[in-house]
Amino acid sequence: MTNPLTPVTLGTDQARTRLDELTVIDVRTPAEYASGHLPGALNIPLDQVRRALPEIRHAAERGDVLLVCASGARSGNACEMLAEQGVPAATLAGGTGAWAAEGHDLHRPAACATQAGWSMERQVRFTAGTLVLLGLVLGLLVHPAFQLLSAGVAGGLVFSALTDTCGMAVVLARLPHNRPRAADLDAALAALRGR
Repeated sequence: MTNPLTPVTLGTDQARTRLDELTVIDVRTPAEYASGHLPGALNIPLDQVRRALPEIRHAAERGDVLLVCASGARSGNACEMLAEQGVPAATLAGGTGAWAAEGHDLHRPAACATQAGWSMERQVRFTAGTLVLLGLVLGLLVHPAFQLLSAGVAGGLVFSALTDTCGMAVVLARLPHNRPRAADLDAALAALRGR
């Protein structure tokens, strides 16, 4: 990671061979993280990366930082955010999905510590589908104007695909089950300070 302004992408095999020397930060929601993460990964959700910037900078000064998400999109955004602050970081190509597809192990917390939840993609699909169905049913049973709800969701999905952003995911990430407990985030930040 020579130039902090150019985010680097590591393949799953590259990351696996260097796992012991990397500081791995999973930027998914706590529920997604609980469903399975790279060995040794710390959970700092994407919306908390700016708050954790001093600790991430400290870790980057001591060694290479690898950011991970489900597919590589959110970790790529986090890499760009860090690069703007002069902090070098890499992203895992294909995220945990590619990691698991290559047959590499994902670690899961003990069942009593955290309950695994749905991935953000699954939450978005469920919410969008529910809103479309609700708009259609209410449009038939109550008033045709409710069909505008379905049209609005469809327009949002098209916009999301064109811009590679997802406003619904941003909103869903703020729900309590997707938010890190303060103790969990503080523990991740303390671990970064110690590296």
